[in-house]
Amino acid sequence: MPTPTAIPKIDAGKIATADWLASPNFNARPKTDDIQAIVIHNISLPPDEFGLSDASGLHYVKALFLNQLDWDAHPYFLTIKGAEVSAHLFIERSGQLTQFVNFNDRAWHAGRSSYLGRTECNDFSIGIELEGSDFVPFTEVQYEVLASVIAAIYQAYPKTRRHLTGHSDIAPNRKTDPGEYFDWQKLRQMVAKHTKAN
Repeated sequence: MPTPTAIPKIDAGKIATADWLASPNFNARPKTDDIQAIVIHNISLPPDEFGLSDASGLHYVKALFLNQLDWDAHPYFLTIKGAEVSAHLFIERSGQLTQFVNFNDRAWHAGRSSYLGRTECNDFSIGIELEGSDFVPFTEVQYEVLASVIAAIYQAYPKTRRHLTGHSDIAPNRKTDPGEYFDWQKLRQMVAKHTKAN
């Protein structure tokens, strides 16, 4: 396992190591001091295909979160036409990190959901999307970037500690991500190393 890098800084709801692309798909949290969980997702557009971009070079997932996806570019896109969704962060297969919504704001990633008896997880969680699918292992660099990001979130938002969960856990009747290939034990060990090293 690689040596942990320095935990990136989070300042005013933005993480220093991420590119910033502002999604219009967000709103205010009911309470700004109520960030209590981190939700891990996976996403690929089209499903099970990675790294694909539109004619302008914009990654399809980024285009979706920016409401710029060309619905006619692939038959699958017509099945989600009109979707307005976002995540706080997106980690590509290469480890490239992009932030779409300020952590202090409410991203639209969880949908109908419940965590520890509390509904509407978007209100109090940070959503992180990994480029991937339920059926393909994630890359080593994705785990490393994800671990460093989680350690940073733990520092900036201490209520999230010990509240790391998956989309399938908060919406079990609707969602299966991050999927059977996601290694929770490995991630938790990497986060722990980051925390101890910093």
